[in-house]
Amino acid sequence: MKFDHKHYVPCLRWKQGEYQAILLLSDNAKASITPLIEIPEIGYDHEDEKPIKTIDEHLEKFAKRVMKKWGLNPCFIAIPHIKPSERLKDGRHPLKFIFDNLRENKCNAIPVTGVIKDKAFGSVIKSITSTDNHGLCIRVNIEDATNPELKRSIDTILGMNSLNADRCDLVLDLGTPNFKPVDGFTRFCVALIKRLPLINRWRSFTICGTSFPKSMGEVKLGATLLKRYEWLLYKSVVDALSTDKIRLPSFGDYVINHPHVPDPPLDMRIIKPAASIRYTSHNSWFIVKGLNNRDNPFQYKELSEIVTSSPHYSGKNFSFGDEYIADCAKSVSKRESLTRWRQVGTNHHIEKVVDDISSFYESLDNL
Repeated sequence: MKFDHKHYVPCLRWKQGEYQAILLLSDNAKASITPLIEIPEIGYDHEDEKPIKTIDEHLEKFAKRVMKKWGLNPCFIAIPHIKPSERLKDGRHPLKFIFDNLRENKCNAIPVTGVIKDKAFGSVIKSITSTDNHGLCIRVNIEDATNPELKRSIDTILGMNSLNADRCDLVLDLGTPNFKPVDGFTRFCVALIKRLPLINRWRSFTICGTSFPKSMGEVKLGATLLKRYEWLLYKSVVDALSTDKIRLPSFGDYVINHPHVPDPPLDMRIIKPAASIRYTSHNSWFIVKGLNNRDNPFQYKELSEIVTSSPHYSGKNFSFGDEYIADCAKSVSKRESLTRWRQVGTNHHIEKVVDDISSFYESLDNL
């Protein structure tokens, strides 16, 4: 697997709304992305004060679901939300279990490692890379990238796995930084990229991050337009790197989600999430927020009408998500789930970002 800067790496937490969204992508979008799939956290039963599943139960269907929803297409697999101490009943490390099952299902999966991991994790990574021969994805954050020991750490990872950089992928994960002012943060990111080791040798190179709100509680009722600062930053970084003739990264984000996972998990008996449509526009998110969905499950017709009547709407034929919004706006009000609307928003977002990237580089090529 190898892709260039015109590719897209969406980071997905692989919950139902997200994996149903990628199943219904267009063929063009599927060919233009490599998802970075994070195994989701184990849910928590607040009444019984224990996890709702064992680690075995939590991971049981993962590999089959990847094959069913994503097929033979390449993907990255990470487990940042699984506790390092977790082990299956048979003693296997969760990542080993995952890749044993992915291998059985003939999935084209690449493991993701950070710069600093425990020895057990490192041993599992080594076993996976030597068995599958698909290479390795190394994910570094801002703290890693500013560490003067970064090159030594990366050389150690490559050496342990008997790999060269041209068989590996590098992801610079900015997380959820303060992007403002964009010009100043652009200079910082360009400086970071210039000091990354082996920058021209990696099989692929991606920068990702997000400015999506941590909570919908931060978004006011009604229609709100929020800037996609990670996309504005990416375009600014590419302009700067192009001028300096430095390798251009591909773009990655966390789709319509914030990467933070509450620990302990939120008690959904108490919280009443608001209905919302998270709709991606050119440089912004157009978020239409309603009342809490539990007590008002029939409000999505009205929210959909706001989206379809706005100048941000891409049209019914743009994606599955757009068609669903159009149909909902014209239909009789019916009960709708938050999971369905995460699917709708994610599907539209990925199609939109693929289109944004294509248009952006086409405009650069025409200069």
